[in-house]
Amino acid sequence: MAPHPSAEQVEAPRSQRVTMLAVCLDLEGILVPEIWINVAERTGIEALRRTTRDEPDYDRLMRYRLDILDENGVTIDDITAAIEVMEPLEGAIGFLESLERSWPTIVLSDTFSQFARPMMGKLGNPTLLCHTLVIEDSGRISDWTIRLEDQKRRTVEALRSMNFEVVAVGDSYNDTSMLATASAGILFRPPDNVVEEFPQYPVTRDYDGLMAAIGEAAAALGE
Repeated sequence: MAPHPSAEQVEAPRSQRVTMLAVCLDLEGILVPEIWINVAERTGIEALRRTTRDEPDYDRLMRYRLDILDENGVTIDDITAAIEVMEPLEGAIGFLESLERSWPTIVLSDTFSQFARPMMGKLGNPTLLCHTLVIEDSGRISDWTIRLEDQKRRTVEALRSMNFEVVAVGDSYNDTSMLATASAGILFRPPDNVVEEFPQYPVTRDYDGLMAAIGEAAAALGE
């Protein structure tokens, strides 16, 4: 019996490979409000308003947040109560529905499954990749477990290795490695400091403009 051909032997010539487009979106600031800012408003703890827009080092930011929670006795139940009353950004649901009708769409976030769960149903349960909190029986948040170091960038890399073109959308420092790795990157409602530091990315301010920018990027990529 003849041996089975190897993967290298059966790989199609580049001209015959099928390329698809996928869209990767950040969650907070793109589809839902910034969760930590809402928690800050709900608890009255102004120190929790600090986000990745202010601190690009995510590990440092999370350790800072957990220390603030401990100092103020804030538990996962307090945070969940704040998140459950949040709503998606105005227009986000219709935008996401239109996007998912056109292309495979993945939400990539540095939030945590326990935070995101109440919001996902309101968004129609899109595919979400995020991290997980370590929660003690008392409800104290003691640590966090990342899915993968720099998971946004590495997810985009994985998709591109599977012959996907990727359009990535973000708004903050922790999105920029994802934007740089994607076939095309777009900023949505970014703060001025991010616009100034990353002028190579087109800036959009509303969902119609974002959808148009994604469409233009897709067309430029032959999709």
